[in-house]
Amino acid sequence: MSATAVDDDLWSAIGDPTRRRMLDVLLATGSGTATSLSEQLPVTRQAVAKHLQVLDQVGLVHGTTAGRERRYHVDRAQLARAAAQLASVGASWDARLHRIKRIAEAIQREREA
Repeated sequence: MSATAVDDDLWSAIGDPTRRRMLDVLLATGSGTATSLSEQLPVTRQAVAKHLQVLDQVGLVHGTTAGRERRYHVDRAQLARAAAQLASVGASWDARLHRIKRIAEAIQREREA
């Protein structure tokens, strides 16, 4: 897979609004546990743990054991990879929309002529 090929599992994980908020909190605080995240988000600790598992599976977060809990932090390289994918998809859609615009303008010119 190239650096800008779309990773559907990664984007499926990022697509969930709760997981995006969790990433925001982790980026702002540097790290967190399921307990600390559940105190900052409107979901239970169990739900946070399940969301963290999904984020961990796609490599967006990594956990280390700290006492009885796992402390999670964002993998900035994987987040940068996701941003590169988004930029690539955006550029692709920009090119498609530009082609559609050119076709529509050509049709309009033909109708006016």
